[in-house]
Amino acid sequence: MQEISEAERTRRAQGPGSEGRRRPLRPGEAEGETPLILVVDDNPDNLEIISTRLRFRGYDVATADRGDSAIQQVHESTPDLILLDIMMPDMDGYEVARRIRQEEALPYIPIIVVTARDSTEDKVTGLDAGADDYLTKPINFPELEARVRSMLRIKRLQDQLEEKNRELEQLSISDGLTGLFNHRHMHELLQDEFERSGRTGEALSVVMFDIDHFKKVNDTYGHQAGDGVLQELSDILRETAREIDKLGRYGGEEFMVILPGSDRDAGITFAERVRQHVESQKFDIKADRPLDMTISAGVATYPADPVDGPRRLVHFADRALYSAKNSGRNRVVAYEPGMAED
Repeated sequence: MQEISEAERTRRAQGPGSEGRRRPLRPGEAEGETPLILVVDDNPDNLEIISTRLRFRGYDVATADRGDSAIQQVHESTPDLILLDIMMPDMDGYEVARRIRQEEALPYIPIIVVTARDSTEDKVTGLDAGADDYLTKPINFPELEARVRSMLRIKRLQDQLEEKNRELEQLSISDGLTGLFNHRHMHELLQDEFERSGRTGEALSVVMFDIDHFKKVNDTYGHQAGDGVLQELSDILRETAREIDKLGRYGGEEFMVILPGSDRDAGITFAERVRQHVESQKFDIKADRPLDMTISAGVATYPADPVDGPRRLVHFADRALYSAKNSGRNRVVAYEPGMAED
């Protein structure tokens, strides 16, 4: 018997007049965003038939003939939808669905279970295992395609909802002007870092920055110019900080930086680098000429400084900042006993 090529099988599955036909983009789908469907079945004929049909409909298709290999593929290249046969050796489809649903790190993946068993008990078992839909054999392909479209539509809506939730979460912890963390979230982060430092014994430094004569910028050039200065300083902090450092706008022209694992000398060194960078930079505020700006900084360190909590550490850094402002500005001052006020 003459062997039929994959291309010929696909052409026959597509039917006459299908050459050159291209699937139109679905609502909400951008060019190049082709859904990936994982077909899991231990029967090679079923895999070939279903895969060919889905590829003709414009989907990318991956296949697996065992439950364990299906789970491995989900981790290696997360599909947008899984068509899952129930009756397989070693690990049935119910167990595959359960394991996928137990993986909290995975995004939501719709699962359609496919089986010849269509009793109510079987359907309930599949849905309880984590399946989203149920399809009985022999497969009716128009029904299969409709269910695939429906599940992918739900998948897109779920992804959009999760993205919006991430955006809202980011907005809730960020300063709207600079994009740095806001005052409230910086205190939450500092609480976590303070507790971690207490467990590990590693040093923790906090640096408070304040822009010198910032009110004069707003009064002379307007608040838009002041906003530009705040944004440029935020960029300087990002450029100077390590990935593990936490950067926040504390309020007005005041900024806080949390430096995990940094002792007093490291905190002073970081603050001095930022101070020098600001002093040497020309701040473009779209005026006749760029502005020369300076900043003052106060540094406090745990456990070197006698603090009993994160807020006290901030208070010490703030008192050191106050000392820097009072002693001439454009300088870095570390906390010394006697600076703090109750």
